[in-house]
Amino acid sequence: MKSRAVPYCAVAVTATLALAGAASARAATTDQPVVSSNWAGYEVDTNSSEQRFSQVKGSWVQPNADCSSGEGDAAFWIGLGGGGGGNATGLEQVGTEIKCDANGQGTSSAWYELIPEAPVTLDLTINPGDHVSAEVDVDGNNVKVSLTNDTTGKNVTKDLTTDNIDVSTAEWIAEAPSQCGDASGCTPVTLADFGGVDFSSASATADGHTGTIADSQWTGAPLALSAADGSTGGATPGALSSDGTSFSVSYQPAEVQTSDPYGYGSDGGVYIDPGYVDPGYGYSDPGYGWGSF
Repeated sequence: MKSRAVPYCAVAVTATLALAGAASARAATTDQPVVSSNWAGYEVDTNSSEQRFSQVKGSWVQPNADCSSGEGDAAFWIGLGGGGGGNATGLEQVGTEIKCDANGQGTSSAWYELIPEAPVTLDLTINPGDHVSAEVDVDGNNVKVSLTNDTTGKNVTKDLTTDNIDVSTAEWIAEAPSQCGDASGCTPVTLADFGGVDFSSASATADGHTGTIADSQWTGAPLALSAADGSTGGATPGALSSDGTSFSVSYQPAEVQTSDPYGYGSDGGVYIDPGYVDPGYGYSDPGYGWGSF
């Protein structure tokens, strides 16, 4: 079990100025990825203070990571909140993880998290190749998270309550967690070489309207994971399917990251997330954490 001295952070854009920058990039263009230090996938934003999400759904196949290079981590999840616009206060998420140890062995697990509480491991067996379906529902301060291993037929559902709700955005994400220290802030850890992950059946509901990532009721944006110095692998999302419900995220080795695959250079007018550095809620993990404690 990890202690809270070195937790994982699971937020893509968190500091207030960073959120504002990400929102500007999305408003300017939605066909180029917003570059993040730890998220890759798609995010949708209603762009309205009056419209809020109440549900997000999605499915994926748990990757079989190549752990031959040693330690690394990768997470795959759906969630509400925690995104752009400068107003992220929480994040309600559920997903899976694959963790590579120093001996080159990979372990898969399932988890959920409600910011700022610590993450919770779910009693659901996950193996590489398993098809997983996930759902997050929010009604006031009530949150329901559900994760189903469609391959085994097993399901876990949790009815939860939190005062720290954020339903301004919806996400479908592959992530490199960030390791946080008491004084050094948070730095993304080595992203495990997960090869690729296919998301499908993606939908979100806001004010009674259910739509896909490409729905005209909100703005969708791809997020690309790229280490600022190119020292570790990254990940990039593919194009949405014609119906807006599916996409793939592909792992990219460090040498590809160094060559600047997105063509943005050091800034290029596209926001680059520097990572979360605020110590936050009185311990080193600001609450945007997941993993084992």
